[in-house]
Amino acid sequence: MITNKIQKIGQIAVPVKNMDTAIDFYKEKLGLPLLFNMDNLAFFDCNGLRLLLSIPESEEFANASSVIYFQVNDINTSYQELIEKGVTFIDEPHLIAKMGQTETWMAFFKDTEDNTHALMSEIQV
Repeated sequence: MITNKIQKIGQIAVPVKNMDTAIDFYKEKLGLPLLFNMDNLAFFDCNGLRLLLSIPESEEFANASSVIYFQVNDINTSYQELIEKGVTFIDEPHLIAKMGQTETWMAFFKDTEDNTHALMSEIQV
């Protein structure tokens, strides 16, 4: 029996090479609130989940990050707004899965550090 089980994800780290352009991307283009930054770290809030941008301390951590799926209410509107801000998308919003009365839509994009992330939206049909 696990007595000290995981409760939630407290923070996700994304490796970056250029902190200034990365901060600009996540703050100005994605619209995430910058909590604070110092030296090689920047912390953003994503509805209670902390997103950490960091310049890796060693080459072993300098790989592209896991895909972060940013949930939005209206994927088409969010997609258009981000394109207007210069975000580079890999594809357009498209249906990923239909489960009962719920459709899951996604559109994948690159950040300034070549990490792949996605917008996702679950739509009741």
